[in-house]
Amino acid sequence: MLQQYILLLTHGAGAGIESEFMKSIVFKLNAAGLETIPFEFPYMKIMNQTGKRRPPDRMPKLIEAFKKEVKHYQVLYPKKKIIVGGKSMGGRVASLLISQLEEGNDKKPDSIYACICLGFPFHPPKKREKYRGAHLENIKTLTLILQGDRDTMGCKEEVKKYKLADSISIKFIPDGDHSFKPRVRSGYTLEGNVSMIAESIINFVNALSNQVAKK
Repeated sequence: MLQQYILLLTHGAGAGIESEFMKSIVFKLNAAGLETIPFEFPYMKIMNQTGKRRPPDRMPKLIEAFKKEVKHYQVLYPKKKIIVGGKSMGGRVASLLISQLEEGNDKKPDSIYACICLGFPFHPPKKREKYRGAHLENIKTLTLILQGDRDTMGCKEEVKKYKLADSISIKFIPDGDHSFKPRVRSGYTLEGNVSMIAESIINFVNALSNQVAKK
């Protein structure tokens, strides 16, 4: 059932699709049978070409770039069901795209089936007052958020108190920071956490398949 989906997965603000985390996740998901296509935002492509660091583009431009990727793969694979997702900022962009489409009433029923956020940046580190998850209160598209227990942009204790839509499922990754890396003394490993993340995504997508089959 995984073969009917494509996951478009993008990166966070500072590290592109060639980061070890992104390469590992993409490899594991593809190996499990979920076609996962990584892509970079335009600013990251320029940064890689020039070798000079630069900040991400503003959110409207990032959302538009993600929307173009979705449309491209809808044309390229018309029979595939699109799932959008990303690490940190990339996941935020994916969820904002869905929210925008839902509010704009131009979201076709079969255009985007789900969203996956890997370490959602609910707020900047040490700035809880700058909350970035208001749009998650009303999102209707099924969404999976994978969050480290110790994430400085939204730890387990904080996230449990947030008001989130019923369409959102949250899986906490044991002792993980924003990069899902655990402390040595915790007994967990980064490799184990990455495998847990991949397994959680596969289970989430399989559940989507079961729901579609029942309709």
